[in-house]
Amino acid sequence: MSDPETLADRLRAGEIRLHELEAETDHETAATARRRFVERETDTDLETVGDYAFAAEETETAIENLVGAAQIPLGVAGPVPIDGGAADGEYYLPLATTEGALLASVNRGLSVIRRAGGATARVTKNAMTRAPVFRVDGVVEAAETVEWVGENEERLREAAESTTNHGELLGVEPYVVGDSVFLRFAYDTKDAMGMNMATIATREACEVVEAETPASLVAVSGNLCSDKKPAAINAIEGRGRSVTADVVLPGEFVESRLGTTAEGIVEANTRKNLIGSAKAGSLGFNAHAANVVAAAFLATGQDEAHVVEGSNAITTMDTRETDGDGSADLYASISFASLQVGTVGGGTKLPTQAESLDLLGVRGGGDPAGENADALAEIIAVGALAGELSLLAALSSRHLASAHEELGR
Repeated sequence: MSDPETLADRLRAGEIRLHELEAETDHETAATARRRFVERETDTDLETVGDYAFAAEETETAIENLVGAAQIPLGVAGPVPIDGGAADGEYYLPLATTEGALLASVNRGLSVIRRAGGATARVTKNAMTRAPVFRVDGVVEAAETVEWVGENEERLREAAESTTNHGELLGVEPYVVGDSVFLRFAYDTKDAMGMNMATIATREACEVVEAETPASLVAVSGNLCSDKKPAAINAIEGRGRSVTADVVLPGEFVESRLGTTAEGIVEANTRKNLIGSAKAGSLGFNAHAANVVAAAFLATGQDEAHVVEGSNAITTMDTRETDGDGSADLYASISFASLQVGTVGGGTKLPTQAESLDLLGVRGGGDPAGENADALAEIIAVGALAGELSLLAALSSRHLASAHEELGR
């Protein structure tokens, strides 16, 4: 086994390549050698990057060409009571971010929700999708392929589910565009985020389609899934977890804790999140839901690129009459069409991310299967709702700029 300096010298000499180091030595030595090489090549000091808490081999399925870790400050907001379909109790929400004032803002929103007795949340749909694209000769063959798929979904289910012990094929939706046929497969992936599971299962089903129809597979992902990019189909049909959180805040809390009124927040939401977003052609009709989604994803080991779909949320606000003569109460909700989360696999196995999942009590597989991922989705939705309330209150009370100035951000 070579020492890091010798391996770094061999890298510089071109005797071995960066990705070949693990074949020469253990993972930790490989990471150190790679770091030494990069330091020399770029004339930089990566001492802090090389100071991390996990064992290098634990990252084998998470990253290639490891040199160290980029550490992000982690804070907690809460606690907040949640009455969810899966989440039930009080939760502290771990958020990893470098955006000053975000934690303070979310915490303020959670504080008001807590004083109101907590929020309600429900996962209303769960379907991870993968949509392969096939080539056909023309519309006749396209129609033949679509007809066969409709009559043989059980055969496709058997093929797809043969690749996994947990995933279940929920259905296949065909789309025809000229001589292209797209088949949008939807799966229940339980506590896994499930994108890889869906890809492997779909590839197996595609072999059956090719064998039994005129269709020829071009790509196992044809972008009708649609993965890691803004897409109307995800806003309409959903992808991953579709989840909604809501709360009713007494008018006195809105005034005393948020410094505004229910009517003021409703108007700000309507003119900003609904009318403004519509004019901009936005797929997300919210204030900054992606802020909480991204911070929660980084903290809990989710695929951070899925913040794109996570920003696909609609925030609604409305006034509710009170029994007395007091100010109007505020109904607030946020609905995510495509929140893609998991509590097993991927980055959830890394030590700090696993600790954040432990903090929430949702690490690993749930009982029944899927319950932990549902709970995580509900908790993130409540956190995002708190962020929406706090930001809209700051805007309607004209305190946004002064709050950032006060916190030195």
